[in-house]
Amino acid sequence: MRFFGTFRSTATVCLYLALTAGVGLASWPATAAAQGAEPITRAEFEQWMEQISNWGRWGTEDELGTLNLITDEKRRAASQLVEDGVSVSMALELNTTRDPLNANPFEHALSTSMFTGHEVAGDVYSVQYHGFAHSHLDGLPHFAHNGQLYNGFPVSGLTPSGAERLGIHNARDGIVTRGVLIDMARHRGVDYLEPGTAITVEDLEAWERATGVRVASGDVLLIRTGRWEAVRQLGQWNFVARAAGSHASVAAWLKARDVAVIGSDGVSDVMPSGLEGFANPLHELVIVGLGMPILDNLDLDAVAAAAAERDRWEFMFVGAPLRVRGGTGSPLNPLAIF
Repeated sequence: MRFFGTFRSTATVCLYLALTAGVGLASWPATAAAQGAEPITRAEFEQWMEQISNWGRWGTEDELGTLNLITDEKRRAASQLVEDGVSVSMALELNTTRDPLNANPFEHALSTSMFTGHEVAGDVYSVQYHGFAHSHLDGLPHFAHNGQLYNGFPVSGLTPSGAERLGIHNARDGIVTRGVLIDMARHRGVDYLEPGTAITVEDLEAWERATGVRVASGDVLLIRTGRWEAVRQLGQWNFVARAAGSHASVAAWLKARDVAVIGSDGVSDVMPSGLEGFANPLHELVIVGLGMPILDNLDLDAVAAAAAERDRWEFMFVGAPLRVRGGTGSPLNPLAIF
């Protein structure tokens, strides 16, 4: 995995080392490798970064990136998708148990006290949410490319007190738009995609033809691989070494469709990625090149069941990151409203 600066914690690095060692985790059949990512050269990666760039598209001082694509009209149209009023969470319960996948468990301390004659209770929450265990939104300062963040802002603006530009507080009005769920496991007729399986543009467009739903400008695009069903059936595995997800070449398609946000029950990238030395090239292309936030480690099983029951793969998406000035992202509980 590629790290930069001091903003990847030591615990996260240790998590990566533990996972790549595969300590105590399930092994997977070699057949998964045959479905893996096509190789990418560094030259191709650099060319893609230049070709898809949204730098300057909304002005040289822009800090919202593709959230600019979620217009008032788009939000109004999304509200018209609500028919049943059913709301479905797409977040995992915050995990308080340390394991090889969750090196940074969520911490919760509850206390009680007397206040003006009343017995009251309060909480202290603590979480390092980036990684592979907690549902969260990656903001635009989370990845850099050749010393620059989205829109050309320098990495030197990432300080211990927060990002000087692009902080998650810029998304203070939340993400309210059309959500589109691509249940790739269901589309392929399996409970889950084998870890290491690469999802391509051809796969996404085949799903569009099968469902009649076309991914459009300002959408939140969510791709279910069946990760948590795989965990239920077979146990946890070395996720960093082998994970189903989208090939880096999908970035150009996301640009062409003007998607606002992508997300997955994994981390969107297929791993191995096909680009030597880079675990998450799609992350870098999307966050830095497009200025697009990413939703990681979602629980898409309940929303997939609700969508299948209705045969409706679009819904109103609502998600609100915490207003942390200069934050690199945020935990959140995104909702699908049918």
